[in-house]
Amino acid sequence: MTLFDFMRERLLKAKGLLEPPKLNPKFSFKSLEQTEWSPEFEQLMRNRLIMGALRYGLLNDISNKPSYDRMASIKKRADKYAETGNLEFLVDMANLCLLEFEEGQHPKKHFHAIDDGEHVSCKAKNKA
Repeated sequence: MTLFDFMRERLLKAKGLLEPPKLNPKFSFKSLEQTEWSPEFEQLMRNRLIMGALRYGLLNDISNKPSYDRMASIKKRADKYAETGNLEFLVDMANLCLLEFEEGQHPKKHFHAIDDGEHVSCKAKNKA
């Protein structure tokens, strides 16, 4: 890069006139929409939500429902899944999270998207 090219690039960048670099994304949004979901998991959730509506009442019809300690139930099911590996506990947890999201009575209930830097840790794969 010549001195002229260097100075030109800095001046254009400072004035906001530099074209952004062309990106080659790894994935398209459309392909991610098709791959980043589990239709089977969703169907299992919906089946159980329908049964729950018959047993406990409709979603967001809180006037006719007792109050539930969903957080304790979520923790209990997480322990049961860790113990047994039964995927039904994951589906139940997802539904309890959905119900808490929609109907929860937490006094500080709100949604504020943050990246706290906490992510799922990666286990090393065993190499045979």
